[in-house]
Amino acid sequence: MKKRTVYINEMPARVLWKEPKLQKDVFVISLVITLILMFGAWYLTLPALNLKNPGFWIFLFVSVFVYMFIKCLVSVIKKKDTGIRNPVIVLVVLAVGLIGNLLYGSRLFHAKAYSEILKVEDAEIDLIPSVSGSSSIALMDTASAERLGDRKIGSLSNVVSQFNVGDYMQINYQDAPVKVAALKYDGFFKWNANKSQGVPGYVIVNPVDMSADYSALKEGMKYVPSAYFSKNLYRHVRFHNMGLLVDNIHFEIDEEGNPWYVGSIYDHTIGLFGGKKVTGAIIIDPVSGDMQKYALSDVPVWADIVIDGDLICTQYNDHAQLVHGFWNSVFSQTDCRQVTTIRSANEDGDEEAYPDYGYIAKEGDIWVYTGVTSLNGDSSNLGFILANERTAETKYITCAGADEFSGMKSAEGEVQEKGYIASFPSLINVEGTPTYIMVLKDSNGLVKMYAAVNVEQYNIVATAATQADCIEKYRKLMNAEITPDEAKSDEPAKDTSNYTEMTVKVKKLQTIDKGGDTYIYVVDETDHIYNAKYADVIGMILVEEGDEITILTDGTDFLLKE
Repeated sequence: MKKRTVYINEMPARVLWKEPKLQKDVFVISLVITLILMFGAWYLTLPALNLKNPGFWIFLFVSVFVYMFIKCLVSVIKKKDTGIRNPVIVLVVLAVGLIGNLLYGSRLFHAKAYSEILKVEDAEIDLIPSVSGSSSIALMDTASAERLGDRKIGSLSNVVSQFNVGDYMQINYQDAPVKVAALKYDGFFKWNANKSQGVPGYVIVNPVDMSADYSALKEGMKYVPSAYFSKNLYRHVRFHNMGLLVDNIHFEIDEEGNPWYVGSIYDHTIGLFGGKKVTGAIIIDPVSGDMQKYALSDVPVWADIVIDGDLICTQYNDHAQLVHGFWNSVFSQTDCRQVTTIRSANEDGDEEAYPDYGYIAKEGDIWVYTGVTSLNGDSSNLGFILANERTAETKYITCAGADEFSGMKSAEGEVQEKGYIASFPSLINVEGTPTYIMVLKDSNGLVKMYAAVNVEQYNIVATAATQADCIEKYRKLMNAEITPDEAKSDEPAKDTSNYTEMTVKVKKLQTIDKGGDTYIYVVDETDHIYNAKYADVIGMILVEEGDEITILTDGTDFLLKE
């Protein structure tokens, strides 16, 4: 009987599951194509080739799947039965291993280990920076820094056409808090046109005096995140450190103003994927591309951000919630606390809670500070944590009072007629009293005033046009030398000795913003116009056209008769 040749495309699917004789040509072709495709994928995604990196396991899983798919195609083309049973087994093993390690390293099985990652020590209020150093308090938020930086770069015609400003980082520079951001290429073609010279400089913003400067470099930065191919900073680091677990690569400058990129080296201390802990730093010279790795204890003192604030907040929440076990953190929640959180919508439109924190410049380092509250979501703090972003040294200060958002609302309420918005506050120590200090901005994001709010009694608020005046008024308010109403204004009390009392009928009311302040104008029935700063006659908010009011006036300026 004549034998009939059966090709793979004529076989039922179950034949593929047999273990056929190895077809070397199919194997080699499939493997080569897979290696080429996956090298391209690795070149683009750059996962660390490390068993403790979940991304590496996913990369392996995808690689086997791609190999399986290509092998089937090649088998069909070459009309050979090579089978797919072994690759499927590998896929199953990888999937089970990945999921198993994710579960094993979870907080469910290792609550105690998670609670001990961050070492937290108790401290006194004296650890909070004193008001005597208020001239170095950085109150500017990133949005305000971006406005100043963009305005500065916009004045440099040779720079603004080719570069944008990158992300700002809060650092300590020559014993003063500043925000710095390197320029970045404005797309591929701008990089291609400027790659031989590199990025020419960076922006440095002084958040104390609200100024911005551009620092031009003698030699441009060629290894930066916005570059392409081998000059891309992330690719440069990965090619020289295939298995290194590193993230949070960001821009900083040393005390001489030299540019550097600093990245956090970390390890997973619980299972393969759990218990993330920073163990050191990698520092890259963006001009030459040279890099150096340091243990956490050996990181240069000028490098301020080795452990980022989000990780510190996550580790503190583990410390404060898992100390009595995982199930306690879910049900009874005895002794459980959390850092200050803010709720906002994510990319999918769902509301999520994120940690929120501020920065304090202290002893040459940048410290993250945030309030600590209970898990029931109330508006009060039990205390504060201060954490050094270079060393991970973390202190807990017991201090019951209003949370940061309540302090912000209290400050906004003092100038409600102006509609100013408070920034996230910093924390200072005023004669042994924890105090929130913050800036108040208008709708354009420009800083207009400063506010100081007592943490324990957040109805004690002082506002002024300058930081120094604000603190001075707050001090007097604390010492009961002035009333809360007097503390609202940054001007001395009016001399009313030449004012006369009048009763007028209001024909028209009009408010006008002038010089950063809101003024109210009153027109009486004789068409005479009186004006006053709205903050000085806040009772006018209850007055309507047609009402009669009693005022004290010199003929132009007026005050309401109490």
